[in-house]
Amino acid sequence: MSEALTELSSYISEARGNLIAASQIKYGELTLTTTGDNLIPLLTFLRDDVKCGFVNLTDICGVDWPQRELRFDVVYHILSPKQNLRIRVKVATDEDTPVPSACAVYPGADWFERETWDMYGVLFTGHPDLRRILTDYGFEGHPLRKDFPTTGFVEVRYDDAAKRVVYEPVELKQEFRNFDFLSPWEGTEYVLPGDEKAKQ
Repeated sequence: MSEALTELSSYISEARGNLIAASQIKYGELTLTTTGDNLIPLLTFLRDDVKCGFVNLTDICGVDWPQRELRFDVVYHILSPKQNLRIRVKVATDEDTPVPSACAVYPGADWFERETWDMYGVLFTGHPDLRRILTDYGFEGHPLRKDFPTTGFVEVRYDDAAKRVVYEPVELKQEFRNFDFLSPWEGTEYVLPGDEKAKQ
């Protein structure tokens, strides 16, 4: 597999090296890093080229690196059934710089880009319907950002008793857990259920 990925990486670098900022094979996977300006031409080439044939967009996701200037990576996972290969394409961006929408190249990118915007706040230019997909329409913020607070917000749920949707403050409930923080090698002070005869 790594030989095929090495050949593919070399071919893409020769054919469209101007569209790629970096190419790396790590953990048995090929990752191509590009810029927002080169994203659509690169994805189009990877889809249409006979030696590539990456016609299936498997996923688009975000990664948050708050310590970086370009804090977000938008990651595209694409599949070539003809070559039986998967590769990853990465684009770095910040909170204010939009990434071109891949919907014109892969129509299935629609909901993936909506999810990335909803969870991370990454904007996509040219998207046909960029709105929230997982959170409530009135929700403020983007929950998968590393700086998103875990308390102080409201959650939406259906109240069966009231027969309607209700908004409530978010609470992190721990009352059903008993943390003793003992090392499993030291054992517990109390007798575990089913272990009553062990000390006799």
